[in-house]
Amino acid sequence: MERNLKNVLVISFGFLLLFTAYGGLQSLQSSLHSEEGLGVASLSVLYAALILSSMFLPPVLIKKLGCKWTIAGSMCCYIAFSLGNFYASWYTLIPTSVILGLGGAPLWSAKCTYLTIAGNSYAEKAGKNGKDIINQYFGVFFLIFQSSGIWGNLISSLIFSQASNKVEISEENLACCGAYDCMTNTTNTTGSAGPSNSLIYTLLGIYTASGVLAVLLIAMFLDQIKSDQAETKKEILETPSFWSTLLATFQHLKDKRQCLLIPLTMYSGFEQGFLSGDYTKTYVTCALGIHYVGYVMICFSAVNSLCSLLFGKISQFTGRKLLFALATVTNTACIIALLLWKPHPKQLAVFFVFPALWGLSDAIWQTQTNGLYGVLFEKHTEAAFANYRLWESCGFVIAFGYSTKLQVYIKLYILLSVLVLSMVTYGVVEYLEAKSSPGTPTATKKENVRPVTQETHM
Repeated sequence: MERNLKNVLVISFGFLLLFTAYGGLQSLQSSLHSEEGLGVASLSVLYAALILSSMFLPPVLIKKLGCKWTIAGSMCCYIAFSLGNFYASWYTLIPTSVILGLGGAPLWSAKCTYLTIAGNSYAEKAGKNGKDIINQYFGVFFLIFQSSGIWGNLISSLIFSQASNKVEISEENLACCGAYDCMTNTTNTTGSAGPSNSLIYTLLGIYTASGVLAVLLIAMFLDQIKSDQAETKKEILETPSFWSTLLATFQHLKDKRQCLLIPLTMYSGFEQGFLSGDYTKTYVTCALGIHYVGYVMICFSAVNSLCSLLFGKISQFTGRKLLFALATVTNTACIIALLLWKPHPKQLAVFFVFPALWGLSDAIWQTQTNGLYGVLFEKHTEAAFANYRLWESCGFVIAFGYSTKLQVYIKLYILLSVLVLSMVTYGVVEYLEAKSSPGTPTATKKENVRPVTQETHM
């Protein structure tokens, strides 16, 4: 097992290095590049490219390059995005966002394929259950990977806190923060005069170096798939063509339950897009300064990770309906509070309460929605999860797309409306399930859902 475990650790630390850079950079896009909405536009384009990438690139690249070099090549797409931020403009950031989006799906697919092959290979030799070993490998991977959100945001906050040009925020400027923002660029730089170019370049240099180290780690230390695993590899990579996959994805919409779950799936993209695109810019950067964005997102990441583990465990006892109700109440309370709250530096703790509660809700949306798809569409998982990635990515694209066109209070009302619609349609799904199979427990089965979840998180 030592050799396989070594490969699992190589992939895990490679992803840790890569997403330490990408995660921190994503959180800062709306604040660093606020001119004409360039930052959120780049994120919108990125997720649109991810939709296209998910449909046809992964099987083609994995067959041609193998898992190892697909991972290494896809990681280079993330480095290109870091380089595009050095001279951020519409001509550099948008193309590199497209490149990153195209590389995202093959990266995660190749990782999942590699860990699956390695797990099955070891299980066969050791006479153990393949599913148990695969779950163990994914557990090791996410144990290491999940901390990337903490390290990336910590690096950005520590660097930007060195800025010497912090200014006192006037009450007039503070009035432009929050739900009824003034829709001007001044709302993004009131906390400071903006970090100096030297600090920005220092941060981007560290992020780029982290990405390069990730590629080198994979290229030098990750083993190729052995020849005696050829049958396993062939079985896993025998994927349908682009057109048949696309056809199966849309044919799955004939299932009324899938159609009813579209609002819930899109809401996942809406709520994540709001936190990373609007809350960080209009509340945190506006009232506290850009150097606080990292600390706030660390709070979100830490609570999200802990709650994902917790809710994944307790869902078998509580059932999914109770957890969905908890997420709905928590998110609704946050949205109403954000509509009423006027952010002020003296209320520092409040800036961290919202991402903590948002992290709790997001953990439920991710784990339970993925689990719900796995339970409802057990016989058509590929088409079902293709729809999941498609509709969640659409939610991201729409949320980032209108980010610069609407005031925050309007976005919050949209978010609340989509949430209400999601719960109504979800309730219909539960009613249909109860009607079709009376007496069957509705508690979510124990599923290995985190790998699927993270694919959509990029």
